[in-house]
Amino acid sequence: MSTHQFDIIIVGAGPIGLACALEAEKKGLSCLLLEKGALVNSIFHYPVNMTFFSTSERLEIGGVPFVSSQPKPSRNEALEYYRRVAGLLSSPLHLFETVNQVKKIDNGFMVYTSRATYQSKKIILATGFYGLPFLLNIPGEDLSKVTHYYQDPHAYAFRDVVVVGANNSAVDAALETWRKGARVTMVIRGKAIGERVKYWVRPDIINRIEEGAIRAYFESNLLAIRDQEVDIQTPNGIITIKNDQVLLMTGYQPDLNFLKTCGIELSSDADLHPVYSPETFETNVSGLYLAGVICGGMNTHRLFIENSRLHANAIVKHIYSTIQ
Repeated sequence: MSTHQFDIIIVGAGPIGLACALEAEKKGLSCLLLEKGALVNSIFHYPVNMTFFSTSERLEIGGVPFVSSQPKPSRNEALEYYRRVAGLLSSPLHLFETVNQVKKIDNGFMVYTSRATYQSKKIILATGFYGLPFLLNIPGEDLSKVTHYYQDPHAYAFRDVVVVGANNSAVDAALETWRKGARVTMVIRGKAIGERVKYWVRPDIINRIEEGAIRAYFESNLLAIRDQEVDIQTPNGIITIKNDQVLLMTGYQPDLNFLKTCGIELSSDADLHPVYSPETFETNVSGLYLAGVICGGMNTHRLFIENSRLHANAIVKHIYSTIQ
């Protein structure tokens, strides 16, 4: 494999990774972006009809205006915006190239990917948390009718669909598939629909459940999945219902094992947040930085695009001061 050298390698081409690349170019630093999936891969996997909670100006990066038809932009508008931003970069952007290892060396880092080997003075990890779904570890979870990624509701029309979860992704999936003719059953671990559900959507799902249009089992768990049915543990015992599709909207987690292989220390509390400077975002590994929601560890509700896009300025400013 050939070796290519850069000032900065950014792992993750989501909004925050793109913001870091834009800042690096402004400082005249050579930069490479590596992304294991599509551009802004997490947004790409959002449901096709999803609307952001935030307004478009709060999703802007690099000073590039984000104009949307409504105050809160759609997934498709966000994809269009971030494609346009990526098109402004002169730095190489390698999509569908997985980083397998980041190794510290005397004068920087070696980065080993599925395609090549690269050398860099500094590393920014902007890997987000959308890559690894939380698993239920139940029989049948590996069947082809089970998915952790819900996109287009048309695929579920006139089918018996089970949606597991009670937050935004689960509620969106339940409502949209029901409106396309699916017979929807929600399995919810808690006593109510999640408090974080978008305020204009929460009354809708509550009303649909109360009128019986969408069936919901609260304080319940999915026990087993089979080709044509599922078992649900409810407060009144185990029930078996007919089923064609299962949407496990159980959330996602960051790849903390990858951080540990890079030498990054994690906190001992339940959040398992990585150790880094809140001013520079440099980790305990000199020259290795974190940007975006990955900084929150398992607490994935603390950081979003709008409050972590500023990480790029602080990180690149510090890198520039150490490279010069």
